[in-house]
Amino acid sequence: MNSRQMGVPLEGHGSMLSGSGKFAPELVAAAGHVSAGELALAEPILRQYVHDHPADVNGIRMLGELGMSLGALVDAQNLLARCVELAPDYSAARFALANVYYKRHRYDEALAELDILLKGDPGNAAWLTLKAATLVDVSEHASAIPLLADVIAQHPAHRQAYLSYGHALRAVGAVDEAIVAYEKCIELGSGEGEAYWSLANLKTYRFTDAQIAAMEALLQDKSCAFRDYYHLLFALGKAREDRGEYRHAMAAYAKGNQVRGRSVPWDSREFSRNVAELKAFFTPEFFASVAGQGCGSPDPIFIVGLPRAGSTLLEQILASHSQVEGTAELADIIALARRLSGKQRRDDVSCYPGVLAEVGAGALAEMGRDYLASTAKQRQTDKPRFIDKMPNNFSHIGLIHGILPNARIIDARRHPMDCCFSGYKQLFASGQGFTYGLSRIGNYYRDYVDIMDHWDRVLPGRVLRVQYEDMVEDTEAQVRRMLDYCDLPFEEQCLAFHENERTVRTASSEQVRQPIYRSGMDQWQHFEDWLEPLKRALGSVLDRYPPNQ
Repeated sequence: MNSRQMGVPLEGHGSMLSGSGKFAPELVAAAGHVSAGELALAEPILRQYVHDHPADVNGIRMLGELGMSLGALVDAQNLLARCVELAPDYSAARFALANVYYKRHRYDEALAELDILLKGDPGNAAWLTLKAATLVDVSEHASAIPLLADVIAQHPAHRQAYLSYGHALRAVGAVDEAIVAYEKCIELGSGEGEAYWSLANLKTYRFTDAQIAAMEALLQDKSCAFRDYYHLLFALGKAREDRGEYRHAMAAYAKGNQVRGRSVPWDSREFSRNVAELKAFFTPEFFASVAGQGCGSPDPIFIVGLPRAGSTLLEQILASHSQVEGTAELADIIALARRLSGKQRRDDVSCYPGVLAEVGAGALAEMGRDYLASTAKQRQTDKPRFIDKMPNNFSHIGLIHGILPNARIIDARRHPMDCCFSGYKQLFASGQGFTYGLSRIGNYYRDYVDIMDHWDRVLPGRVLRVQYEDMVEDTEAQVRRMLDYCDLPFEEQCLAFHENERTVRTASSEQVRQPIYRSGMDQWQHFEDWLEPLKRALGSVLDRYPPNQ
């Protein structure tokens, strides 16, 4: 999740069936399933149709867009690239291809496709909005914000532009202006679900009685779009929780997770198998065999863990240091692991991590240098160190150590009940399918602890673990501990992290602009009556934590 909590999801950029031509009955049926949120029913229809009609660009485009919705981004990219190859003037397909490049963090390619489109129609609001979102993700807010303001000025009823504008403003700390943009989106009366959720996701916003009534009315409307529906449920859950109405809040969260979980597949058993494969491969013997082969740069500081475990707080503290630049949740390590897997389709057998035993001398150092080169586009300063805050990188610590043996790795950990329930309440922009169910997220946390225990055994002292609760109780001691581990001198501004005006693009962006506080701890206890499935999934992991820690 790729774990991007503040991303700008753009799936809803148009109807799957567009234009004036006639469409095959199979495509009409598939489009109906997609509209109803029945993605699993649409997929086999579209796969069979594309198999039978390999040159039908409408079918290829629809299957590619469905792949985006399901998170099969490599499949989606291959399909949409083929579609554009067959029909270079098919603008909807090229826009979808730009979208999938954006979602895969391949920003240069996304901008290249968008520039091709904009040559033919320089005022197209949807294309300009995606371009602005891409600029935001490479931290070019100075270009993105005025671009979005221009789009809104020219297209004052463009819903996605207001949403993207709100996201960009929020990232730079202009929260009041972001709220105005989100509320304007609601006024437009289209796609209200995402706007309501964006307000809820500020964490500090409080809904009025009228807004809650409006959300509940939209949820009762049979014409409510699937995407709006689950956004509204998560927003309503947050609104009810803020009022202490925990039973109603849990009902909304549970329904939201049930609905969203149907369209974001997750196989807990497969992830457990992947963890077992990583543990079996990354042994002390393997690390001894590749010692000294990686790139020696000490520049990166990786912060790993689960979403909502306090990683943004640790990033903000370190990024307040004069020698450290905060970037974002970078997908480069995950992209490298995917390339090493050799998979072309989701059901292909992965070659990773086993392929690492076959790489030639110098390959690990080259991978490390490639990582530094690919992440350079996210750098905005000449500070010597930078942070990669992709939480999911905890699975790839063996790979990171192999290619960048001098990088620092910090594990942001939080009490399992607090962490898992906070993730369960969070609606992510894309990915993070493990969060949409109490058993799902409990199993995932247990596997996370398992693989982190393994790294501690085979790479002793390599990872610094920072417990969120310890950071809250004795902030200065934990800050000094982190800086010592990173070979950085202590600086007072690291304790005044909330005064740092850097861009923050996660769900915790408002929280890290405030001093540390205890109110975010133990919120799960209000919902304990309904969390038994989570406790069962966590199992013995819970025994490692004091009940009120």
